[in-house]
Amino acid sequence: MNQRRWNWYPWAGSLLCLVAFASYFLLFSRFPVTRDVPWVNFLLFGTGVAFLFVGLKRAFGQPQQYRGKIAGPILGTLSLLILGVFCFAVFYQTRQLPASTGAPRVGQKAPEFVLPDNNNNPLTLSSLLSSASADTQARPKGVLLVFYRGYW
Repeated sequence: MNQRRWNWYPWAGSLLCLVAFASYFLLFSRFPVTRDVPWVNFLLFGTGVAFLFVGLKRAFGQPQQYRGKIAGPILGTLSLLILGVFCFAVFYQTRQLPASTGAPRVGQKAPEFVLPDNNNNPLTLSSLLSSASADTQARPKGVLLVFYRGYW
């Protein structure tokens, strides 16, 4: 009597898709390089979907040798649903964040501010505009301020 072997590919693929989903929100969303474009999670999702595909191919291509004709499609559907929710949250929901109404506009004079410099000394906008440049010995005409909103 031939005993059918356990088909671990759909289970591993489903687990990888679940890890890809959870790792973005628990770990990778903290770093800008993986928050803006979640490439690590795409690699995990791609590997998980590849495992699912191989597992389904084994289950339906060689049913006398491998199990998984019931669990494989269920796990595949759940994994694709997880991928869909991930793409919806990352690509659609984050773009629906409201615009900042209090931020200065282009060409608008910036309000006076105090920020720490590299040595943790206070630095003001007026001191930046009044101090002469070390290269040209001339006072600057303006200061370029760059604001990065991020996903907070």
